[in-house]
Amino acid sequence: MRVGLVVVSHSASLSEGVVEVVGQMAPDVRVNAAGGLPGGGTGTDFEATSAALAASDTGSGVVLLYDLGSARMTAELAVEALADPNTAVVAEAPLVEGAVAAAVAAQGGQGLEAVVEAAERATGAEEPEGGEAVSTEGLSPEAYRAESELILANEVGLHARPAALLARTLTGVEAAVTVSCGENSADARSVLGVMGLGARKGDRISLRATGPEAELALRRITELVERNFDE
Repeated sequence: MRVGLVVVSHSASLSEGVVEVVGQMAPDVRVNAAGGLPGGGTGTDFEATSAALAASDTGSGVVLLYDLGSARMTAELAVEALADPNTAVVAEAPLVEGAVAAAVAAQGGQGLEAVVEAAERATGAEEPEGGEAVSTEGLSPEAYRAESELILANEVGLHARPAALLARTLTGVEAAVTVSCGENSADARSVLGVMGLGARKGDRISLRATGPEAELALRRITELVERNFDE
């Protein structure tokens, strides 16, 4: 089962909106909103947060994200009230970016610690070139480098859902992949970074991969692009 998420906000509309966005990128992840007061006012509610936490728990843990300071307090109280507080973590991350990054990590089957880390690394800024560290010990340079260029034919280019699919297609692949469009580059595993490229239909993107499975990484992305991201 996948790690679940809870979005804690002072606004019901804001929390529900984040859940809606995340659902487009990670359809198999349980994400629940805990926003606003029971009467419809602005604020956070312990009971609602606890209920959302219970609804998001699949047995693999839950990550809670929040918008403002008092929402953090409510989230922490809900975690402390659990029979086992170690099964949930309040992430120190930007609400929208953190939720997106966490959801994609959870969709890819990563564990609680990795999902929290993904949320807390999310800033919306371009990530360092090269992506995650990949061992190339014992391989010649030619054995772990690959490059290719593709033209986007899908209607929305590398917007939210396609960017999430691109990141997820690299799950379990031992390669670091950089996607470039024009003068901008991003780590292919960073949904926010890929979205930030602003690549649209008809744009040419360049891929550069390093690692033992560099060819596999590019093959997966190529197949995804050729399928128009299953649109």
